[in-house]
Amino acid sequence: MKEVMAVIRMNKINQTKKSLVEAGISSMHARECLGRGKGLVDLDVLKGAEQGYEEAIAQLGNSQRLIPKRMIAIIVPDKLVEKTVSTIITVNRTNKPGDGKIFVMPVFDVVRIRTGETGDDTLDEG
Repeated sequence: MKEVMAVIRMNKINQTKKSLVEAGISSMHARECLGRGKGLVDLDVLKGAEQGYEEAIAQLGNSQRLIPKRMIAIIVPDKLVEKTVSTIITVNRTNKPGDGKIFVMPVFDVVRIRTGETGDDTLDEG
């Protein structure tokens, strides 16, 4: 089992949910978050700003602001990881900075509280 965690644009969440359901992946969690990628900040300027140089602070302008995003988490059996990731990429790729990131992490076990079922029996089958 794996957890597929994706940080995507706010305006892509409904289309992402719909595409995942169409791919047979209906279970997910979502929450609002704030963030930014490294591409929005000149790291040398940021370092100067952290050291208190006024010129560097002025150059940062709005680039240090955090952007509203949506974070989704999906636990899937190993056989659905590729399908899940490719579905998220297909919906969210605009080829512009800010498209987001996908993280894939191992999950050792899942327990359904209501029934006590464990493992892949608790997940989407795809």
